[in-house]
Amino acid sequence: MPITRTLSIMVAILSLSSSACGEENKPVSVPTAPSILPGKGLIQHDFFYAGEAKTRDMYIVRGGKIVWSYHDPEGRGEISDASLLPNGNVLLAHQFRVALITPEKKVVWEYMAPPKTEIHTAQMMSKDRVFFIQNGNPAKLMMVNVATGNIDKEFILPVGNPLSTHGQFRHARYTTAGTFLVAHMDMKKVSEYDISGKQIWSFDVGATPWSAERLKNGNTLITGTQFTREVNALGETVWELTASDVAGYKFDSRQIATRLPNGNTLINNWVNQWSDKFDSTTVPVQALEVTPDKKIVWALRAWDEPANLGPATTIQLLD
Repeated sequence: MPITRTLSIMVAILSLSSSACGEENKPVSVPTAPSILPGKGLIQHDFFYAGEAKTRDMYIVRGGKIVWSYHDPEGRGEISDASLLPNGNVLLAHQFRVALITPEKKVVWEYMAPPKTEIHTAQMMSKDRVFFIQNGNPAKLMMVNVATGNIDKEFILPVGNPLSTHGQFRHARYTTAGTFLVAHMDMKKVSEYDISGKQIWSFDVGATPWSAERLKNGNTLITGTQFTREVNALGETVWELTASDVAGYKFDSRQIATRLPNGNTLINNWVNQWSDKFDSTTVPVQALEVTPDKKIVWALRAWDEPANLGPATTIQLLD
């Protein structure tokens, strides 16, 4: 056999061998969710949606389609909290501002966070009154009349680290009892305060809580990045959703859990656009709805046009 032909065969064999080795060494993409998801996708519910992302976007989805969208032109921060109000207005907190906007996207009230402070949560207390937490040194819970712009009341909140503004608070809620339920991220606890700022209940979570909601049964639903737990007034766990309960899903960046009227629990799953590799084909689902016995009845995945909703912080069902 001629030498040139022998060399060609050897080169071809080495090339095939190298290619095979390369395939073996190529990282295998681990699925973040089952290939077939439970539920009906975008048409499962009508909902309002917002999330902490590089762009500050909000959406209303009805009948499986985006019927309203808003891109915050402020150009700073991330939408950490938002809610659609009965009159159609939207209240949002985007780290450096709290704003109230109309369906026509006109700003009717806003409050800018002072230097070295951040605002990640806000909620209407009544038609004309809003409360929000201003992370900072000191951190404050503030109640403002949006009609007059006056600060009606405020009180200082304890924090674990006064100098670490960003990590102090994310979500707090006003309860039907007229109290404030606050998730202390850097103190790993959830506390309830009366209108004067006096702590009247507290629960040591043992992990970083992102949100807490007072349920109609008097219990408290608490969510951290990797847990969702319902505790009673004594701090006893009466229901919990762990990673093993949602096996097959990458569901390790939870932010807000909501107990639905039908008894199911809806939980958001955030994705960090700043540090995670972002591929719409492998990115985790944005939310799960689970029954009391922990059966998954809906998994939301909407990462592609014409309904690319982006990372999830809050989903407010409208149906």
